[in-house]
Amino acid sequence: MKLPSLSLSRANTLRLGLLAIAALFLVVIGFSSMSLRTARVDLTEDRVYTLTPGTQGIVDSLGKPLTLTLYFSDHATRELPQLRSYEQRVQEMLREIAVRAHGRIRFRVIDPVPYSDDEDAAESYGLTPASGGSNGERVFFGLVGTTGTGDAVSSQAIPFFDPAREAFVEYDIAKLLYELGAPRKPKIGVLSTLPVEGNMVIGEQPWTVLRQLDQLANVTSLDADGLKQVDPSIDVLLLIHPKKLPEDAQYAIDQYVLHGGHLVVFVDPDAEMDTAPLIDSNGTVDDHDSDLRRLFEAWGVVYDPTKVVLDRSQALTIELNGNSVPHPAMLGLSMQDLNHDDVVTASLQRINFSTAGFFELAPNTRARMLPLVQTSDESMVVPAQKVRDAATDPSTLLESYEPGHDRYVLAARLRDTFHTAFPERKEKGHLDVAPAASEVILIADTDLLSDRLWIDSQPLLGQQQLTPFANNGDFVANIVDNLGGSTALLSIRGRANLQRPFTRVRALQAAADRKFLVKKRELENELYETQRRLAELQPGKGAATASTATAQQRKEVEQYLQRKLAIGKELRDVQHQLNAEIDALGLRLKFINIILVPALVAIFGLVFGWRRTRRVRREV
Repeated sequence: MKLPSLSLSRANTLRLGLLAIAALFLVVIGFSSMSLRTARVDLTEDRVYTLTPGTQGIVDSLGKPLTLTLYFSDHATRELPQLRSYEQRVQEMLREIAVRAHGRIRFRVIDPVPYSDDEDAAESYGLTPASGGSNGERVFFGLVGTTGTGDAVSSQAIPFFDPAREAFVEYDIAKLLYELGAPRKPKIGVLSTLPVEGNMVIGEQPWTVLRQLDQLANVTSLDADGLKQVDPSIDVLLLIHPKKLPEDAQYAIDQYVLHGGHLVVFVDPDAEMDTAPLIDSNGTVDDHDSDLRRLFEAWGVVYDPTKVVLDRSQALTIELNGNSVPHPAMLGLSMQDLNHDDVVTASLQRINFSTAGFFELAPNTRARMLPLVQTSDESMVVPAQKVRDAATDPSTLLESYEPGHDRYVLAARLRDTFHTAFPERKEKGHLDVAPAASEVILIADTDLLSDRLWIDSQPLLGQQQLTPFANNGDFVANIVDNLGGSTALLSIRGRANLQRPFTRVRALQAAADRKFLVKKRELENELYETQRRLAELQPGKGAATASTATAQQRKEVEQYLQRKLAIGKELRDVQHQLNAEIDALGLRLKFINIILVPALVAIFGLVFGWRRTRRVRREV
């Protein structure tokens, strides 16, 4: 008679236990939602969703609330999966930043559909739409940050998240946050022996690069003769063509760097914009070169002010006596010569140099040199005097041209814990060693700052219309932008690209491209030779000669066409082989994914089940 009551007691106990577990589950969920709201676990290979310490520091230092609005055309990008994938990454990073801000950042996402108020608002903030969306719609993909209320509202924007800058998306967002939190313009000091600021007395305008910087920052000119100390409030110091600097000025620059100042040095083995006479009234020869020898030696930098780099593969074409002539000392460095892992040069297309030098590291130095701009491996080094002598005929520089198969560094970041170049001076505030690692940017050319290498000026309605044909101004602006911001911005590294390309397929395509290039060059060489032969056969001397020449022309044209068809067939064979290799690779991948892996899993399951059944039977 006691069994039913015992069974009822157990049932009640089970019910109470289940209720207790459910209550405990609700308590744990509520506690975790309140106390673990900011907890994250980043399991990606490159930690792409983990904010760097620099970004965390900028977010933590925000003193006033901000609103971040991501404008993304969701409907217009339904056929653009790559852009949608990138938008997902940007949105995840912005949400991570908003969580880190603990309520000081309000984040929202808006789809600016066509002809809506949201679209008008996006354009009013300066966002730049791209074409190519669904049904021809414009695609918005930008970020707007606002702070303040009423008439005191300030805003910053990223006009468009370019997928080419995906590695620097965190830097761009952190920079926007920094500018919203600290909106003052950086202060730039300019110390130059070149007329970069023009001469208003004779109506000479400042160089365009200086006028551009004047819009981005507060620019202050420094006088080398009276310079004893660089104002520590200067965020970036531009040292342009430091020729015959007094020792006090060099010491002031030395201590500015050791105290954490940001220095950009422009030196030149042949500054073409130097207006000083080559030989003055006292008979002193001035080669228009510049150096910072004492500081360079202390920093472990090797630079020769008497050597110029030539590069025939990157030579710019100039007009000389009505003819177009390649000038191997005037270089047009394109994307393959720029460091796309550095935020300064990542988005640039072309930078023009003229009569530039190069930098190397001294043996046994602890400093690190990170190239920003390099020549191709078709370059060589010649004395600067040889370039000056070839001013009237630069084609002579190509005579006896022997490339060294080395790439020379024209611009670079130099990173180290710097030591002073003046250990004997013990003035107030003197440092022998910098308290922390820092960096200096070195550029072995000053002519890139001049308008002639990157600006085309045309009169329009009484004004000069300036059209850039190179990114020289953007290069300098990016440097100042990078160094003039927070030190936290300098510490933000470039991130990995989330797009995972088929590297094996790309390798096969690259190999085929190399084969195509060889065939293409062969075809072009034969075309050139045929045209040369035809030109020789053109001037006939009588009917018989003309008839003979025409027959020869027909014969050579026929031979060329036959060879052209043969090369076309070889090109098709190479393309067919490439497609066959890619198709075979695809078949192997399909076999592995569809057949082999499931078969192995099934076999493993059958073996495991058989062994388990056998063990159970043995135990029984």
